[in-house]
Amino acid sequence: MDLTFSQLVALVHGQVLTGSEVHISGLNTLSLAGPGDLSFFGNERYLPQFRKTRASVVLVPPGFTEELEGVGLIAVESPSMGFAEVMKRLAPPPRCFRPGVHPSAMVDPTAVLNPGKVCIGPGAIIEAQAVIGDGTEIAGGAYVGRSVQIGKDCVLFPRANVLENCRIGNRVRLHAGTVIGGDGFGYEFQEGLHQKIAQLGIVRIDDDVEVGANSTIDRARFGQTWIGQGTKIDNLVQIGHNVVIGRHCIIVAQVGIAGSVKIGDYVVIAAQAGIAGHLEVGSQVVVSARGGVTKHLPDPGTYMGFPAMPARKMRAILVAERSLPELLNRVKALENRLPPSTQTPD
Repeated sequence: MDLTFSQLVALVHGQVLTGSEVHISGLNTLSLAGPGDLSFFGNERYLPQFRKTRASVVLVPPGFTEELEGVGLIAVESPSMGFAEVMKRLAPPPRCFRPGVHPSAMVDPTAVLNPGKVCIGPGAIIEAQAVIGDGTEIAGGAYVGRSVQIGKDCVLFPRANVLENCRIGNRVRLHAGTVIGGDGFGYEFQEGLHQKIAQLGIVRIDDDVEVGANSTIDRARFGQTWIGQGTKIDNLVQIGHNVVIGRHCIIVAQVGIAGSVKIGDYVVIAAQAGIAGHLEVGSQVVVSARGGVTKHLPDPGTYMGFPAMPARKMRAILVAERSLPELLNRVKALENRLPPSTQTPD
């Protein structure tokens, strides 16, 4: 399927800056795009790639003034979102939902589901008293534990695991290898041994949450580990027991959140950041990549470094650190001008 230039303009609700009728049949990055491809420019750091692109059409932000010979430019409010809209039109058809239970799946007779309205793939396991909502797909090799409740229109990708008693809302997507409801990491050191503490709570995941591949969300020691509505969790994320994460948060790859942390709404935790246990992070906080949170962060804003501190302060420290070699040389030069008896020993 392809789009004409005029169809493209209408689809993205854009304003034509330059260009004429052309057929768009592909999508690609600025660097790799060729004739017939659409690309987008939304970040100044990619200006060199934009100036060399061979794409037929590029989506650009409002007020953009550069021109490229032979390249059509369409201004849209969000080039990235406009590009995503075109992807929906040109991309291959989405996964086809085919209701039914594969003969190799193991579904306990006490599980509650409508075989004509769910899709249970080959080798999937549904344990006793589990409840599966209509429109939900449990892919091959996925596991649903005893007394789990899963809402409507969810997807458990291959080998996703939801363990006993956990609660999953509607339109939740759990990617391959996720483990929802594994034991929290709870031990007491007694008589020279690490004694395991029973983890009797559950994991609750609200509507429209997505959890990336091989991420783990531990069950609570008691009560619930709770992921709020609309939160998106990347691959390889570890969330400890009794953690509460608010609505519409973004948790990026390789983040580690220790037990009993409470996180507000619209929080962003960037890649490889860590949060120590029993802390509170307020709404609209951003923790930058590799940040280490060691104390409460109640106020909105961006925090960087270890220990995490307001970004402006951390940037000042980084600038000062770069000046240390020069500063040490200046101090040494000043010391060399002093009488020998007053110089600081090395």
